[in-house]
Amino acid sequence: MFDLTGKHIIITGASSGFGHHFAGVLARQGAAVTLGARRTDKIDARAAELVAEGLKASGAALDVRDKDSIVAFLDAAEAAHGPVDILINNAGVEAGPKTYLMIDEEDWDYVIDINLKGAWLCSKLYTERVLAGGQKGGNIINISSITDKRTIKGQFPYAVSKGAMTRMTEVMALEAARYGIRVNALAPGYVLTNVSRVLLESDQSDEFMKGIPMRRYGEFADLDGPLLLLASDASAYMTGSVLVVDGGHVCASL
Repeated sequence: MFDLTGKHIIITGASSGFGHHFAGVLARQGAAVTLGARRTDKIDARAAELVAEGLKASGAALDVRDKDSIVAFLDAAEAAHGPVDILINNAGVEAGPKTYLMIDEEDWDYVIDINLKGAWLCSKLYTERVLAGGQKGGNIINISSITDKRTIKGQFPYAVSKGAMTRMTEVMALEAARYGIRVNALAPGYVLTNVSRVLLESDQSDEFMKGIPMRRYGEFADLDGPLLLLASDASAYMTGSVLVVDGGHVCASL
């Protein structure tokens, strides 16, 4: 049911964290994957690891804030593996543990441009190629976060960008359905990544974990099933959905 043989999937922000992990999960289910990030040494190394396993993978430079960079990335992806079937908008950053009074304009632009504008721009340019190429539909997966609903002090503007991404997912799903393009989001809870490290490795970590009903932080592997659901035809009748994977954290905050 989760077989991805013959699919070509592009992943933004794939040099580390979720994107790095997702590349392996998807490739091992038969997909060809193209990894995009600014740190080309990291994505080239990850692609080489997957190729060494006998999988289909390549990397190309990508800055989601730059339209020309996105176009060049899509060109490189198509040259390597053919038309793109699935776009995963994974690129994301945060400004550190800062409140709205602490951040400056540069912090705001940095986070919003990568997390939100970048996802929209990649989706737009991908959709245009789907339509121009006469493909039978497409699939966009946005990597959101439970901070779209449940947040704590000091997550501004990261939480703002993820709240907007969830709403963007819903609106895009409505607008893209006529083209046969599905748009869904995966919203992880707290998983140790470069983005969450400041909080999860702090002195408050143990106390914070008590707010999670399952009493543990998430692991990358916890996202594999939900990711494969959204990427595969198993979710053929799903669009506009946000899959929460958080050990019950959101429920506990209601």
